[in-house]
Order: sequence, then C-alpha cells, then structure tokens
Amino acid sequence: MRNSTRSRVDPFIVMDVMEAARRAEEAGRHIIHMEVGQPGTGAPKGAVDALAKEMSQGPLGYTVALGLPALRKRIAQLYGDWYNVDLNPERVVVTPGSSGAFLLTFTALFDSGDRVGIGAPGYPSYRQILKALGLVPVDLQTAPENRLQPVPGDFLDKDLQGLMVASPANPTGTMLNHGSMGALIEAAHSQGASFISDEIYHGLEYEAKAVTALELTDECYVINSFSKYFSMTGWRVGWMVVPEDQVRVVERIAQNMFICAPHASQVAALAAMECDDELQANLDVYRANRALMLEGLPKAGFTNIAPPDGAFYVYADVSELTDDSLAFAAEILDEAGVAVTPGLDFDPLRGHTTLRFSYARSSADIEEGLSRLREFMANRGAGSAAG
Repeated sequence: MRNSTRSRVDPFIVMDVMEAARRAEEAGRHIIHMEVGQPGTGAPKGAVDALAKEMSQGPLGYTVALGLPALRKRIAQLYGDWYNVDLNPERVVVTPGSSGAFLLTFTALFDSGDRVGIGAPGYPSYRQILKALGLVPVDLQTAPENRLQPVPGDFLDKDLQGLMVASPANPTGTMLNHGSMGALIEAAHSQGASFISDEIYHGLEYEAKAVTALELTDECYVINSFSKYFSMTGWRVGWMVVPEDQVRVVERIAQNMFICAPHASQVAALAAMECDDELQANLDVYRANRALMLEGLPKAGFTNIAPPDGAFYVYADVSELTDDSLAFAAEILDEAGVAVTPGLDFDPLRGHTTLRFSYARSSADIEEGLSRLREFMANRGAGSAAG
C-alpha cells in the first residue's frame, strides 16, 4: 500500500530505548529508568477520588470541544496565582495532551511549506509533527553560552513563519528569563512570525520561577499539560492559551480532529489543581534528585552538563567519551542496567555526542542508577587503559 511522503517521520528514539529496557526487564533484569520524561508518581489522590465520584453518578460522554468550562476557568486562575496574569478563561482550550495542542497550533497557524524555527537540542516530536503536516522544521543550533536556548541572532535570516520555544526546555532543563523571552517575541513579531511557547514543564523549577510568554504578550500561543507537574502523563490532557481572535479558529479544528479531550481526564485534571500539598511533595523529590544528579554525574565522569533550571533532565556533552550516543546508550543499558536517552532524539546534527538523563523517578532509583553509572564508567576506563 502506498504511503504519503508526510508519513516519513523519524522514530522517537526514547520510545525505542523504553522498549529495549522493557525487553531487558522481561528477561529478569532490574533496569533503572533515566530515559523517559515521566514522573515516577501517579495522578494526585484527589484527582483519582474526584473521578471515581463522578463516574459513580453516571456515564461520561463528550464535552464541548474547548473543554469543561469549570476547568478552563480554573486554568485561567492558575495564571493569576502563578504569574499575576489576568487571563480570560475564554482563551483557554483544553486539549488531548500537549501533543494535541501541537497539532491544533500548527494546523491553525501555518500552511504547507511554512518554515517553523525550533531550538536544537529540543523536543523531537516538534520536528516530526511539523513534517507530518507538510511544514518545514528549521533547527536553530543553540549555543552553550546562551544556555542552549535560541536567541534572535539564530533565526533573523531564516525566513520563518513561526518560532517555537520551550522553557524549561527538554532535554536541557534550561529556562528563559524575562529579557530573553521578550527579545525572542520581539524578533519573531518583527518578521511576521507567529510565536509559540511550550510551557509544559512550568511548576518544575528549583531556583527561579519560569516566565510565561503571557506576561509579555497576548499575541502568542501557549501550550501546557497536566503530564509533568501534575503527574498525569497517561491521562492525555493538556491546554492551550490563544489570542481571543484565534479561539474560534482553534475550536473548529478541535471539533473535527478530536471532538474533545477525554471527559474523564478533564474531571481528574480539575481536581488535581487543588492538590497543592501532594504536588509540592513531588517537587521536593525532584529537587532532591536534581541535587543527587549534579553531584553524582560528574563523579561518574559526565562533567560537561547544561545547567538544569527546571524540568527533570540533565543534558550531558559526552564528546570526550563517544561519537556514537546511540551505541553508547545501548552499552550503558546492556552493561549497567541504566536506560538513558541518546542526544540524537533532540539534535540530529550534534546529538551523536550527547546524552539525556531523567531524574523523574524515586530518589532510591536515582541513587542506584548513579552508583551503577560510576561502576560502569570506572570499568570502561579500566578497560580502555588495559587496551
């Protein structure tokens, strides 16, 4: 059967790593998971209880395409609580995860052949979704001195119709401050490019609060999710904030693409937003894990790392250790029983010499993983010396 040229997207390598780890576990091995960006915790108890109560009262069906009005209102309140932004709930669109929001955003804003700038290293599915929609992803090679975040000079000559940024970023965990975010917005708008801010790791910050693009402009699309801070990856529920004149545009597409986000997930998400104590306890675990990683990775030999301001990742330059991150990650999994992600997922040009380590699991897992990495690297060094 014939396939479209748009279907020729690259695999999501981290999912392949997960599958290799699963096979190893099936064979009886104990694998430490540092590959996947998924909280080790589940949905807050209040969310699960609220859904059980709702389901006991009758069947769940479709909601309106934009999402439950109560959830949209509560999300708007979040922007007041977190950023002192007075947000009209009518601008909030509830989506089937952030992935659904990316589809809606790219479909609403761009025509086939349009060029959209994305920072490299960056979340690989941006690139693949853009390709699948007949759009042109333009990798912006970010520099270490810019904290691996894009700056206006990276794209002013690229003829872009859109610019997408992420802060905190995946895979680096680095963030944009007000000045850096503002400069990117101004530069994008100056060339008529739509500005999109991926904020799905907001709430997972350790020293300074992340900046939302909505503090600086209303002329942007903002994407967020309940997957990370709210520990609801499998529930597939996220949201967008769009300018008022874009709401009906997005609504029409959402009606036809998705009908609505899952009703059950929306009920749970609304309740999750009231579970501050549990969510902050989760954050305390990530904060402790971050400290363990920043101390333990250099001791293992991974010394050149990006400064992880938020999210739950450490991105390491391993060019002194390998020029094949895919093979290196496979070696670590096979010999140390630790699953890590090759940088090729995030940066096709430079990712052959980088790895991403996730610290989203329990602290006990992180400590065990670091211990295994130290032993692996010591044995690898001894083997190289002997050779």
